[in-house]
Amino acid sequence: MPKGMKNMRTLLLMIFAALSLSVSAQTITLNGNVKDTAGEPIIGASIVEKGNTTNGTITDLDGNFSLKVPANATVVISYIGMKTQEIAIKGKSKIDVTLSDDAKALDEVVVIGYGTAKRKDITGSVASVNSETLAAIPVASATEALQGKMAGVQITTTEGSPDAQMSIRVRGGGSITQSNEPLFIVDGFPVESISDIPPTDIESIDVLKDASSTAIYGARGANGVIIVTTKSGKEGKVSVSYNAYYAWKKVAKTLDVLSASDYTKWQYELAQLTNKNDDYIKYFGNYQDLDMYDNIATNDWQDLTFGRTGHSFNHNLSINGGSDKFKYSFSYSHIDDKAIMQMSDYARDNLNLKLNHKPLKNVSLDFSARFSKTKINGGGSNDANSSLNTDKRLKYSLLYTPYPVPGISDALNADEEDANSLLINPLISLRDNDTRKERINYNLAGSITWEIIKDLKLKAEVGYDDYRNNADRYYGVTTYYVRNNVDDEDKSKPAISFTRGTRTAFRSTNTLSYDFKKFFKNNKNHLNLLAGQEYIVTRERELRNVVHGFPTEYTADDCINYSTKGNPYEVTNYGYPDDVLFSFFGRANYDFDSKYLFSATFRADGSSKFAKGNQWGFFPSAAVAWRISSESFMENTKNWLDDLKLRFSYGTAGNNNIPSGQISQLYELNKTPWINGVNSYIAPSKYMANSDLTWETTITRNVGLDFTTLGGRLSGTIEGYWNNTKDLLIMFPTSGTGYNYQYRNMGETENKGLEASVNWVAVDKKNFGLSIGANISFNKNKIKSLGSLQKLTNEQAQSYWASTEIGQDFLPEVGGSVGKMYGYVSAGRYEVSDFESYDATTDTWTLKKDVNKSSAVGTARPGMMKLKDLDNSGDANGEKDKTIIGDANPLHTGGFNINARLYGFDLAANFTWSYGNDIYNANKIETTSTSKYLYRNMTSEMSAAKRWTNIDGNGNLVTDMNQLAQMNENTTMWSPYMSKFVFSDWAVEDGSYLRLSTLTLGYTLPAHLTKKVGINNLRFYVTGYNLFCITGYSGYDPEVSTCRRNGSQLTPGVDYSAYPKSRQFVIGLNLNF
Repeated sequence: MPKGMKNMRTLLLMIFAALSLSVSAQTITLNGNVKDTAGEPIIGASIVEKGNTTNGTITDLDGNFSLKVPANATVVISYIGMKTQEIAIKGKSKIDVTLSDDAKALDEVVVIGYGTAKRKDITGSVASVNSETLAAIPVASATEALQGKMAGVQITTTEGSPDAQMSIRVRGGGSITQSNEPLFIVDGFPVESISDIPPTDIESIDVLKDASSTAIYGARGANGVIIVTTKSGKEGKVSVSYNAYYAWKKVAKTLDVLSASDYTKWQYELAQLTNKNDDYIKYFGNYQDLDMYDNIATNDWQDLTFGRTGHSFNHNLSINGGSDKFKYSFSYSHIDDKAIMQMSDYARDNLNLKLNHKPLKNVSLDFSARFSKTKINGGGSNDANSSLNTDKRLKYSLLYTPYPVPGISDALNADEEDANSLLINPLISLRDNDTRKERINYNLAGSITWEIIKDLKLKAEVGYDDYRNNADRYYGVTTYYVRNNVDDEDKSKPAISFTRGTRTAFRSTNTLSYDFKKFFKNNKNHLNLLAGQEYIVTRERELRNVVHGFPTEYTADDCINYSTKGNPYEVTNYGYPDDVLFSFFGRANYDFDSKYLFSATFRADGSSKFAKGNQWGFFPSAAVAWRISSESFMENTKNWLDDLKLRFSYGTAGNNNIPSGQISQLYELNKTPWINGVNSYIAPSKYMANSDLTWETTITRNVGLDFTTLGGRLSGTIEGYWNNTKDLLIMFPTSGTGYNYQYRNMGETENKGLEASVNWVAVDKKNFGLSIGANISFNKNKIKSLGSLQKLTNEQAQSYWASTEIGQDFLPEVGGSVGKMYGYVSAGRYEVSDFESYDATTDTWTLKKDVNKSSAVGTARPGMMKLKDLDNSGDANGEKDKTIIGDANPLHTGGFNINARLYGFDLAANFTWSYGNDIYNANKIETTSTSKYLYRNMTSEMSAAKRWTNIDGNGNLVTDMNQLAQMNENTTMWSPYMSKFVFSDWAVEDGSYLRLSTLTLGYTLPAHLTKKVGINNLRFYVTGYNLFCITGYSGYDPEVSTCRRNGSQLTPGVDYSAYPKSRQFVIGLNLNF
């Protein structure tokens, strides 16, 4: 070849190589479409340049995408539940991709305690709620978002205040006098509550229900475990989300009270019956002037007290992103809530930060920080003569005079008001019962995970939690406290108490896990082992300072800001012994071919709450599962049955949920009158020590069946359980010993139940979808033993809503259940025909011989409430005439939800129900039995058209038997003229209900419009809360449980002066860019 040709060829090769390099370095616009195997577009699939995770995009509503990449790049296409694909571009400008289902990805991962597992491999009982479900319900509290979502988890809102306590029960709970709240774990750290965590910060909530799941937590898992995992950073470009809503609310229901004329007529009748006619004339005028009250202006005290329109603003901003080396997530939430009750509001701020760094391929560092600050002003405070979870301002709003009455309701300190009605103007009570609460909590946690060799991981975690609970309580001049419980010189002068409580906890946990995959020659055997050690120390302190004798004109703000203007009364400083828990635990999970699964767990806990010899508790558990659908004899079902698994478990879990320091006698500083210049002394504390205390232990047995069919469109779980809790930790009264109580191990309870849940995806098309979910739970509670006792009596089983007047109104007894209501059986009322005669000289009615007395109510007279004489003694009076008249336990509870989407619209409805439970309507008793206190109003059950009356149309007191019978032949209620409150089955009502908890309608703008302005997703929605509640209950709301004295479980289902629930409407938006 000529030399010139060779040179030319070399030159051409150099030019072509340069051109090739130029092409490879070019940036092109890659367009494409992503579909599933059915040909439907996949919305939101991720397309990322491999090796450059900051360059990526997602598909739109039609599955299309556009991304600028180097011409020689490789892109990674992924979507949840689909197999990830990597495609080399090689200069192409358009690609079409089909993603197929990934069986592995479809296995939902759940948190099981010190680790995770695929749901299909779970052998225990675990219920879960994901972030999508939580985000769909715009509520302030994570606990609220869980209502009705999981079988076996009963959540009850005790009343309607913004900061209302929410009771959570997992499969009934086994304790009697101690808390049955489950253990809450947030990102691995045990906390007191999850109510202050915004749902928008949560990735998932997993509830462990049986001992094979909870035993890994040993001493604290007897009542179930709720594990909250907050959101973490994700690999990819920065993602910013903003969620906000505005809500307005009104009280959902009010009760009817007597009209002005009806109220005045009753006051006249009461004056006639009590020989106080002069007082009636003094305050109300002559009976002949009764017509003047027909059109008199009245005060709707319910509306004035809690009838305002409440408002709530909620904002949440979150930022997350990262690379394969470093990931981050940050969120801030703020809520302002002006409640429906006057002078009450609620505010909360939350910060959440999570960081993950991988400095080495086999080392991962994690750090998290959470902060919350909650302020509650005004609402929900109690009067000082009560230890109940009630607010007497509700009581005042029902019973206070409907119009101003000179000498009774027009003066703040009128003697007549204090002496005769024991009522306070509701608005004055708002002012004089003021509480300023502040909760501050911050949590810091860090961990290092080191993969020592492949599949052998060591994880070390440390954490610190600080919780501060501050409360300033103002007692105005009308409160019971300053009128009765202070020194003479400070009576009827404002007082204030300052309480500062702190609880700190330190946690250190180390775990070592190993996956034995490479030790088996085939892929059918899988063994995973976990061993760990944990140390937790908790310290609690409380400081309380009480100041009396402020100037009478001082408001709550004045007393707080100028506390030195009062007279120091007492300072108490409570320091509880440290609660130390030292633990060792282990777990083994084995499965063969994902067909036969076995899990075993063991935990040993040493607790400082028990004396030497009783400190250690040992809690083993085991579970097996059989995937029936994988058997060869099920081959013919594979075209419609995806999964069928049968589970069995048995295990134990412990409970040491008592205050620290019960094993040795402590001493406290007590207040006394000044003697020789000293006004305090040191004496033994109010409880008696017990060095023999040991663990309360729950044994659980569980059988479950999980199924998935129709390509995953229909799935569900059916479970049965049998739990026994032994060596119950009971706060036992020790009257006559000089002490109030002693904690003892005594007794056993049993809970048996069935649960079922089902989810059905009816339609899942591109522009239309419909899914339905439902769950139902049955639980039967039984007290099997109370040690040497057959029943608990007196103060342990009293609701105390009427102090000690009612006496014992619950009966926990062997063979019964917790929550049995105990009282008299109503026999209607005494009719005139029940009496032989009337003696006008002595004002005495004589009963016929075959008619029993009802001394529990009073001296019998026509129209009085009549009780059944159960012991046939001739008089219904005393314990022998009481019996079980109600049960607070429902036969079943549950919830169901409907979710639909149509093009850009989405609709979600969530229902909850309870069936078969009774409510003890204490409000009903107090608002229909007012003769012991003068000038009180009543509810409409005692309207003139319904109640027995003793006066004729001219205002004359009638004693003629025939006339009296004729006057009342069309009335049905007894007379409210009775000297005491009486609890009978008349006040026990069916508490069953079906509630539309939330209804949401949303609209998501088309992606091709929002992306033009840099927005990935923009959704607007409206939501209604508590839109309707179908119930036969006559009170404010059937979902109520006040009067749980000292946290006891013995008196559930009482409705007394609870903060009313509201009906709420919300408008909001979800924004992501």
